[in-house]
Amino acid sequence: MGRTWKEVLADRTDPAWAEEIDLFEGQLELRRQSKLEEKVFAETRLRRGVYGQRYDNGQRADGIAVRTLAYEAKPTKGPDTVWDAPGMQRIKIPYGGVSPEQMETLAALSEEYSDGILHVTTRQDFQLHYVHIGDTPDLMRRLAAVGITTREACGNSVRNVTACPLAGVCRTEAFDVSPYASALMRFLLGHPDVQDFGRKFKPAFSGCEHEACGLVQLHDAGFVARVENGKRGFKVVVGGGLGAVPHQAKVLSEFTPEEEFLPQVQAVARVFARLGEKKNRGRARIKFLVAKLGIDEFRRLVQEERERLPHDDRWTAFLKQAPRTRGEAARPAARLASGARPEGFDAWHTTNVYAQSQEGCAVATVHLPLGDITADQARALADIACKYVGDNLRTTVEQNIVLRFVAEADLPELYAELAAIGLAAPGAGTIVDVTACPGTDTCKLGIASSRGLAGELRQRLAAKSAALPQAIQDLKIKISGCFNSCGQHHVADIGFYGNSRKIDKRTVPHFQVILGGQWTENAGSYGLAMGSVPSKAIPQAVEALTEAYAQGREQDERFQDWTARMGKRNVREIIQPFMKVPPYAEDPTFYVDWADAREFTVGDLGVGECAGEVVSLFGIEVVKAESQAFDAQVALEEGDAAAAEDLAWRAMLSAARALVRTEYIDVTEAADDIVKQFRTRFFDSERFFDKYARGKFGQYLLDRHADPPAAVDRDVAARRVEEALLFIEAAHACEARISAAAAGGGGIAVAAGPGA
Repeated sequence: MGRTWKEVLADRTDPAWAEEIDLFEGQLELRRQSKLEEKVFAETRLRRGVYGQRYDNGQRADGIAVRTLAYEAKPTKGPDTVWDAPGMQRIKIPYGGVSPEQMETLAALSEEYSDGILHVTTRQDFQLHYVHIGDTPDLMRRLAAVGITTREACGNSVRNVTACPLAGVCRTEAFDVSPYASALMRFLLGHPDVQDFGRKFKPAFSGCEHEACGLVQLHDAGFVARVENGKRGFKVVVGGGLGAVPHQAKVLSEFTPEEEFLPQVQAVARVFARLGEKKNRGRARIKFLVAKLGIDEFRRLVQEERERLPHDDRWTAFLKQAPRTRGEAARPAARLASGARPEGFDAWHTTNVYAQSQEGCAVATVHLPLGDITADQARALADIACKYVGDNLRTTVEQNIVLRFVAEADLPELYAELAAIGLAAPGAGTIVDVTACPGTDTCKLGIASSRGLAGELRQRLAAKSAALPQAIQDLKIKISGCFNSCGQHHVADIGFYGNSRKIDKRTVPHFQVILGGQWTENAGSYGLAMGSVPSKAIPQAVEALTEAYAQGREQDERFQDWTARMGKRNVREIIQPFMKVPPYAEDPTFYVDWADAREFTVGDLGVGECAGEVVSLFGIEVVKAESQAFDAQVALEEGDAAAAEDLAWRAMLSAARALVRTEYIDVTEAADDIVKQFRTRFFDSERFFDKYARGKFGQYLLDRHADPPAAVDRDVAARRVEEALLFIEAAHACEARISAAAAGGGGIAVAAGPGA
């Protein structure tokens, strides 16, 4: 019998990491034997980066068969388990740094345990899909042998520490944040003070204040490099986050000296662990704690905690090893000479090459459509990196890989070698470089096909990119398969998140359109929803929006400024024609999602009589809620925070009343009555809840009713608007489930009058 991976790699693995993997393998075996509760094991495997995933009929959504199962489990009762289908393994890559040796290992693992594809995430991680849980301990051992851990890649823990991929080579940075990101990851990995969080905690580093860089404003904790009086330190922000309701981070410290940043983070973690929400997961992120306490009180508590922390030598030990230079090129730096260039080089050089702060060196971006790279490509890229740049590879939050310290003179040869393996696509950082989460391909929470839509948009935009005005080429498009913002749609110029609508008694995939987010200033501000458009009409809506912007923008006017100047009503009119869904008989393609062979419909009922369709009472009354929510957004845009908050609150009440009236027609318009009936009939009974966790949005209504704000500023109003939009979406979903279960329940016939 051959040696096991545990035996083979014993002398190449950190003993502490090896012990952790052995422990996980033992827990996995206990769960297989039904001796460990699924609820307990779920948190264990999530903290090791092991997720369940969507899996249909032994094939991926695109029809490609995947690896068969070889690990049987005893039947179990209770919640769904991950035993009977492959799942997803997330792999932490601190600040995106990956060596050629690590890349080769990742390639091998993707072939042996997955479907031969490495997926780069929007947090600089790698993910392998269709991995069987029984294989994960050996997979983890092989990663650990090359210095990679999956510990706390998921779960209620400190997630991957992200940082600008240009750190150390950027022309505008204060200093290289890479060693600080590495120190934070190592200090907090498995730290006892970060094991009792109610939810996840995501840190990020930025070397610049005004670029996109680390997107610190949307993180639980963010660190912006600053130098004051010749001393290094950080502007520290806390309480940011996207998710269903985005929050902008608040300034904890304008300048924290480098030797204080680790103890300060530890103090933040202890305050969060002690005071953060534990029971209601929907409000358990640190952003809710900061909003509840206020940044001044939170800052006071952190300072108190810092003062009573016992000293730890690790706070400053890393500073002695932290590099003070910005790196060296693996090959001699040299300017790009004139002369013959490979076909396609100039277009690639325009979009994919960045001149470093080190003279004669450049960063080359490997543009990965949808964030995917095959095992063969990854292996070949590792060889290319060894030849040109040594270990200077980094993943990016835009799902690409960058090669740093490329001698400019080597760029034509590098391009030719990338082209030979299919990795020389131009358009990195442009509108063609669409970001998307996995969506319905593999995510259990996916509502609409984010990857399918991203692929379609990318193909259409790439075909005409050369003819697009520069202002259009510079736009960012980001797509999430649901409201949870894994695709970071809130900070895109044009963002989308998946939802659905019930049309013609069928469920139709839609995307909510989010416009005017700010990518620069480290994700300086968030976009607002404009309306829900059927998935199949999104490309036309994008074309209409970009054309209107190109024709109507003032000189050098950014998309965000253009949308603000136009006003929400005028911009909505641009997408309004694309919000309609034709009847199924006229165009059934609207009822099937992009790049997905699976049918999206949930019923096959006909239309009503009286020259019109049968529209439910809910369908009629929820329009009022949607109108109020839209007016709330307009009020917010116009600077009337109080009106925006009130309108958003009334929108939630209207949606709740519309839902209640589907079974209790006599509910009044009084808030107390609406909330009481909603709570009794839909929330406490959990009928409002579904597998997408939208039930938690019902808490927004209950919380606002129980605790109206004493004062309303823009932040409070913006959150209430987001909550209203999500509550309305959840009400739609709830009504659709109830209608489907009713199997032919009555509706109200609405006649089509003149001009309808």
